Amino acid sequence: MLTPTFWWKRKGLTALLLWPIGLLYGAITARRMSRPGGAEPPLPLVCVGNFVAGGAGKTPTAIALAHSARSVGLDPCFLTRGHGGRLKGPLLVDIDRHTAGDVGDEALLLARVAPTVVSRRRPAAFRLLRATGTDLCIMDDGFQNPSVKKTFSFVVVDGAVGVGNGLAMPAGPLRAPLKRQMFSTDAVIVYGGGEPGQRIVRKAARAGKPVFRADLVANAPPAAPHRRLYAFAGIGRPEKFFRSLEDEGYRLAVRRAFPDHHPYSLAEMTHILDDADTLDAVPVTTEKDAVRLPPGIAGSNWSRDRVAVFGVHARLAEERAVGALLLDIRRRWMARHFS
Repeated sequence: MLTPTFWWKRKGLTALLLWPIGLLYGAITARRMSRPGGAEPPLPLVCVGNFVAGGAGKTPTAIALAHSARSVGLDPCFLTRGHGGRLKGPLLVDIDRHTAGDVGDEALLLARVAPTVVSRRRPAAFRLLRATGTDLCIMDDGFQNPSVKKTFSFVVVDGAVGVGNGLAMPAGPLRAPLKRQMFSTDAVIVYGGGEPGQRIVRKAARAGKPVFRADLVANAPPAAPHRRLYAFAGIGRPEKFFRSLEDEGYRLAVRRAFPDHHPYSLAEMTHILDDADTLDAVPVTTEKDAVRLPPGIAGSNWSRDRVAVFGVHARLAEERAVGALLLDIRRRWMARHFS
């Protein structure tokens, strides 16, 4: 779905009308998070989650954590639910065989970096995780899910919007009351500046939670600087993608938003390319969207190589400290289980 714009503004009439439902939803999720008895994974499990619905940068963060883990000698793998994919798993992702329609876009991006297991029921993935021969599991999403015991939980925050209006869904973007979620958080990773993010930093500090800083950095320019762009995206918060392009100095002829994990059809892509040609604009999308584009068809206007991809990676400001933390997480887990 596309996140409602009123989530990210001050409490307006719509949010106030939905506030009672949000109270109930937040209470249910908070109670679920407090449920004891999660399954014990066969290796230390580091969760990368967020407080809100919508994109905050979990997948780039998970990838950055994997690189940090390798920098200190660890051998990581990934666990993900496979949002947008039809296969329930558990299965080990094969990037030469599986498509985004099979396992979801995030799983394909993760599998380029390290062994990746997809499983709707996360405890069912334990056998495959053990079989990877790795020594640290990074779980993309699932912070509010109590089905597995988490060794450590990083929560990602977009500093530009923070937690929006501070209300629980559907009145706002929070998945549960912030105080309850902060209780289960081990560390916060904040992307960029902005007062909304600073408010979360202050709340984390009062709760005694360490805060790390990060930025999303462009991999390469998507087009020549003078070209206008036809930007389209089906992610949690497409406006974040559009803003990133503008921050790089590009002029956007079109900003087209699709629902998160949207499966693009040939007809949609043909229409986008026709519009871009008419406007003399370069069609550009995200890496997550790129793996969901349909294959090229002979005789049509559509071809994947006609769409530029604006790739980004997460840069952790305190990368050495994060690497040392991951190594300590592994050591403490080993001490508890094999002492």
